[in-house]
Amino acid sequence: MRVIVVGLGVQGHKRRATAGKDFVASVDPVNREADYRRIEDVPLDRYDAVLACIPDEPKIDVLGYCVDHKKHVLVEKPLWSEREDAIVDLQARARRNGVVCYTAYNHRFEPHFDRMRKLIDEGMLGRIYSCRMFYGNGTARLVRDSAWRDQGAGVLPDLGSHLLDTCRFWFGDVSDRFSVVSSRAFENRAPDHVVLSSEQGAMRIELEMTLLMWRNHFTCDILAENGSAHIASLCKWGPTTFTVRQRILPSGRPPEESVTLVQDDPTWALEYVHFKQLCAASTTTDLANDLWLLRTLNRLGEDAIVMAKRAS
Repeated sequence: MRVIVVGLGVQGHKRRATAGKDFVASVDPVNREADYRRIEDVPLDRYDAVLACIPDEPKIDVLGYCVDHKKHVLVEKPLWSEREDAIVDLQARARRNGVVCYTAYNHRFEPHFDRMRKLIDEGMLGRIYSCRMFYGNGTARLVRDSAWRDQGAGVLPDLGSHLLDTCRFWFGDVSDRFSVVSSRAFENRAPDHVVLSSEQGAMRIELEMTLLMWRNHFTCDILAENGSAHIASLCKWGPTTFTVRQRILPSGRPPEESVTLVQDDPTWALEYVHFKQLCAASTTTDLANDLWLLRTLNRLGEDAIVMAKRAS
């Protein structure tokens, strides 16, 4: 499969490296390293698929061009539009032309995220009482210096989209009943520290995200009927550890099993292989998850912006 990369920033360089010999050209309106300035300038017979690493605003137009010309496309999360019907229309066009439109959530390919999903699916934990995730990096100053990044709901669509998607990856069709507990813009124009919560039946979910964690970090704690499961860090920030503790009745120190990984981030390569498999199998495009995330992020984003302004 021959691919082009549209948007030659940090993400675009990663996608280009991951594509390896499949890569044939790059597109970027300002980066002189790119081969073309506009995707329309790339001869259609040069490529089969597009890796779109672009800001939110032009996404729908670029993706529409790709699927209308029967090109598969992987787009960096989140798939955003001011109108839900634009995403519904994009899905219909992709299906009509028999191509894959896939939104990249590379954390789904973290080894410990996959372990957590299997543990939940197998019912080993029993009833799940609570899930708490924290995701933080120290990019506040970099974001502030970027006009297109330091706007809107800030950290919420950036890191929060990963956390919300992870909830659906692990727990299935969770409802959109999330609320903003706290939203602050400590160093940025847009919110740079946000906390969400949700009651999903008997399970409580808490999600905290920040651009103010000077040593990048991720944690997850799931408390359940038969024990608990925990993730500390991600492969890209390694080492990363997955721990399962078995409950002792009526009380006592639980036996635990841990797996620690020290390795390079495998998620980009694994996701690219997954994308190629979807394309080879002519998988029907399904943007239901993107629509759910769009509705949820837009609603929460409005609340986060208002709350951050009131707190400033």
